Amino acid sequence: MSRRHAVIVIGAGQAGLSVSYCLKQRDIEHVVLEAHDVAHTWKTQRWDSFCLVTPNWQCDLPGHPYAGSDPDGFMPNAEIVRYIEEYAARFEPPLRLGVKVETLTRAAGGFELATDAGTLHAEQVVVATGSYQRPTVPKYAAELPPDVLQIHSSAYRNAESLPPGEVLVVGSGQSGCQIAEDLHLAGRKVHLAVGNAPRCARRYRGKDVVEWLHDMKYYDIPIERHPNREQVRDRANHYVTGRDGGRDIDLRKFALEGMRLYGRVATIANRRIEFAPHLRQCLDGADAVYRSINRSIDAHIEKHGIQAPTEADYVPVWEPAEEVTELDLERVKLAAVVWSVGFRSDFGWVKIPVFDERGYPRHERGVTPVRGLYFVGLPWLHTWGSGRFSGVGRDALHLAAAIQQLTSHAESRDAHTSS
Repeated sequence: MSRRHAVIVIGAGQAGLSVSYCLKQRDIEHVVLEAHDVAHTWKTQRWDSFCLVTPNWQCDLPGHPYAGSDPDGFMPNAEIVRYIEEYAARFEPPLRLGVKVETLTRAAGGFELATDAGTLHAEQVVVATGSYQRPTVPKYAAELPPDVLQIHSSAYRNAESLPPGEVLVVGSGQSGCQIAEDLHLAGRKVHLAVGNAPRCARRYRGKDVVEWLHDMKYYDIPIERHPNREQVRDRANHYVTGRDGGRDIDLRKFALEGMRLYGRVATIANRRIEFAPHLRQCLDGADAVYRSINRSIDAHIEKHGIQAPTEADYVPVWEPAEEVTELDLERVKLAAVVWSVGFRSDFGWVKIPVFDERGYPRHERGVTPVRGLYFVGLPWLHTWGSGRFSGVGRDALHLAAAIQQLTSHAESRDAHTSS
């Protein structure tokens, strides 16, 4: 393997492959390093029934838009992996699989990458590893008794993989709600600790809500113009599902069917799990977001005179009679806890002072203040779609143009120096 490159891209998921495609289109020499294999996260951190929550037509990687027979459907995980692998096979990026970057530092002429296959150098580097590197589990998880299995949502596969008995799912973002539903549909007794994640409708007034929001240009809003730009990167995604053709997720309906709902976990001690008395507040907050999105669609329809069927306002199908704030493990035979409380980023291997006090890279649409260093594939890097199949391609095109410009400047400078 060559030891010096014009550009090194770190990561071979959809973000890194998109950058590689755009660089190849510009004949810019580069290599893509991947510690595992193409689409590794999709292969290892998704449960069996996982599928996209956005319609297939939003899968629009550069040079590889969705071309299947079900644009309004939602690809299951096996098809997502195939979509990414077919992308790599289609344009044959310069991949180096099984090469882990251990540290990235500044060096003369650019950057030095210490890898488990030796030291590499690059004039420019694109970090395309995403921001979900380390699963989060709260410290109080250590207080659970040893007879209760604990796994993170990224390790969950199916109901059969858990021991017999009741299951507590902690967290009500997209993963937590979908895993709780998966267990519920499998006939397991489920307890769900609900957080403040919002929800949205799957379909409203004749169309998928994603299609309405696309028509309303919501997905084109750049982060600097977002009304909640200071908080939006940290907010949980709206819970909804594409399973079985797509539908709403209504936790109140699950409660009617026997799922036990609680507020957020507060403490664990003496074989008791204590919950904050916030369930009603969390459910009402999620419904308020649900309604506000629908009202924005109503306003769009009225403003543009669009013919669309009317639809009744959502009415809660269940209300908690009281706030249950304790789960006594002496009385409830809890078999497992699935922690679905997210991930944290880990860029500790990037030994370059480009991060803010929270460890988030400083950048403007992926271009950092450090000349030649870029990030791509982060949530809200530029727009809502930056961390998704729908928008990562636009960011990759932007970075490829910036890389080409810097390359051209360097070539011009070298030519002037040599003359």
